[in-house]
Amino acid sequence: MTATLVRGVGDVVRGFPKPARGAKGDPGLFGPGSLAWRINAESILLMGGGRALLMQVAHPMVAAGVADHSDFTVAPFDRLWRTVDTALTVIFGDSSQWQAAVERVHGIHDAVNGERHGARYSALDPELLLWVHATLVDSSIEAYARLVRPIPLAVRELYYREMRRMGTAFGVPEALHPATYTDFRAYLTRTMSTLDIGDECRAVARLVLSPPAPLVLWPAGIASGLLSVGLLPARMRRELGLRWNGATERAFSATAAVVRSTLPLLPDPIRRWPHAREAERRMGFV
Repeated sequence: MTATLVRGVGDVVRGFPKPARGAKGDPGLFGPGSLAWRINAESILLMGGGRALLMQVAHPMVAAGVADHSDFTVAPFDRLWRTVDTALTVIFGDSSQWQAAVERVHGIHDAVNGERHGARYSALDPELLLWVHATLVDSSIEAYARLVRPIPLAVRELYYREMRRMGTAFGVPEALHPATYTDFRAYLTRTMSTLDIGDECRAVARLVLSPPAPLVLWPAGIASGLLSVGLLPARMRRELGLRWNGATERAFSATAAVVRSTLPLLPDPIRRWPHAREAERRMGFV
């Protein structure tokens, strides 16, 4: 029993992202003082990643790409940590690191294409890239606001404008980005209202929420799923077929409150991603 427990936990933590040493004094894509560094340093934003992925697969063409080219049942935690490491490297890495990470993703996306119901899809489609980027930015904002502390509108505006750099780095044309945070919110609302969420989207969403995991991690998985689904827009929860009621809403609110009150008590190596600490070391802050 103990050996099985250790192996199960080991399978999860073995791929935990660890940043490489960067070039001293190189600020990277964002640099010190940026909201991108301050907000994305919080490891609890991983819960926002679950929300972002659910929003992404609500788009039929994104769901088609995931169904055709991904398998969440194979080494799901290795896949999770690679994705997290890539995002953190782009945000906190030095210039050569974030550019190499972007090139790796571009190489993977180059092979992700196909067809659904007579329509072609490509992971390099600028409109799909914008949707994926938008879900990440919006989910970071919502996760931080609900699980860390509220974010004033002016700060949301500045964060959104900063994070446009990341979207552009991944291939979103500069002219395609909504100009302001208000425009960005309007884009999200408009896009969500036009999504034709079908059975394939719902099936992929169920896989996202229920990857194979060691039994010992089920309580954490339940809490993670609760937060990911609770952070979703209500309409998207309904159309993805995710059950939600007064009891789950109360459980979500209680869990979020516990997270907010617990975070300030956590030691820095647990509360913040190692990439953020490495970036500060690189810039001579520690």
